[in-house]
Formats: sequence, structure tokens, C-alpha cells
Amino acid sequence: MELQDLMAFIEHYGYFALFFSLWLGIIGMPIPDEMIVMSGGFLSSLEKMGVIQAFILTYLGVVSGLSLGYVLGKVFGLKVLDKLVEKNKAKYLIKSKDMISKYGHFALVISYFIPVVRHIIPYLVGMNNMSFKIYALYSYTAGFVWTMIYFTLGFFFGKQMELIGKIATQYGVYFGIIVMFGWITYYCYKRKLSKILKVKRNNG
Repeated sequence: MELQDLMAFIEHYGYFALFFSLWLGIIGMPIPDEMIVMSGGFLSSLEKMGVIQAFILTYLGVVSGLSLGYVLGKVFGLKVLDKLVEKNKAKYLIKSKDMISKYGHFALVISYFIPVVRHIIPYLVGMNNMSFKIYALYSYTAGFVWTMIYFTLGFFFGKQMELIGKIATQYGVYFGIIVMFGWITYYCYKRKLSKILKVKRNNG
């Protein structure tokens, strides 16, 4: 599926197209999740979708798709691993196991910024009997931040979606950190500027 086809699909079927495109990411959509999320932000900037509704459905699509992976890992265990190996994802499986060994629960957070790995780690933690409460705490919180980052990028820089998608796929976590740092810096700057202007108005 090309980007133009994705945009047409989402524009035609609306909010639920966003949800199901991301929910189906667990079976391997031909377009990266980052691109789908940015598409929602871009269409919202064009006022073809409501910003809040698009964001909520996008976020729900992300976390429900990964939660399905958690449930499948918990229910089917090793059978899921066999399927992953059959799909030539063995190297991602090894990387996912290494991340869990090294970072523990926090691997759920980091994995959001690594394509393919983000879908495998929920299988593994489900298979290892992580409680759903712990899974949801880490995964849903990180999912909100991750969705916010790419939705916002799509909203403001939608015309550069393909370039951003390539950079995100190649640099993963590093790209996410840079974007988060930039967003926090901008937010702090705006707040400080707002306070200065408020003081000037009060003094004037």
C-alpha cells in the first residue's frame, strides 16, 4: 500500500480506518505505524477530521493492537514464537529478548520507537506472565507519548511524512528522544513567554 492509498483509505472510511490500520499492525501492515499515525495528524490539520477524535482513535488503535499481542503471548506462548521465526523475524526476536533482559519492564517503553520490535515485545512479556496491570502501566503510558509525538509531527509537517517516516525507521529511539526534547523545549519556551507577557500586561 502506497502513502496516497493510505490517505485515501483513511479519508474515505474516517476514524475507524485509523483505528483498524493500527490494530492490524500486529499482523504486519505494509506501511509503518509511524506513517499511519502521522496521516491522522495531517488529515486533522486539513480539517478533514477532528483533532481530538482522530487522536483518541489513533491512540486506541495503537494500544489495542499491542495488547492483542500481549494476550496472544499469554495464551499461546511458544506457538507464537514459532510463527515469528517462520516469518523471518528471528533477528528482531533476539533483539527483543536482549532488550527485556537489559531493561526489564522499561523495554516496553523503548520498544515503541523500534519498528517490528514494538510488536514482538508484548508477545514476550505476555508469554513470561507479566501482569496486565504492569503491562498497561508501561505500554499505555509510552503509547500515549509515542502517539502524541507522531500525531503532532503529522499535524505540523504532514507534507514531509515520508521523509520523517524514513528517519524514524532508521534512527528509532534517538529520533524519538530528539523530538521529545524539542517538544519539551518549545513547550517551556511558550510558557515562559506567556508569563513574561502576562507580567508586562499587569504592569502596563
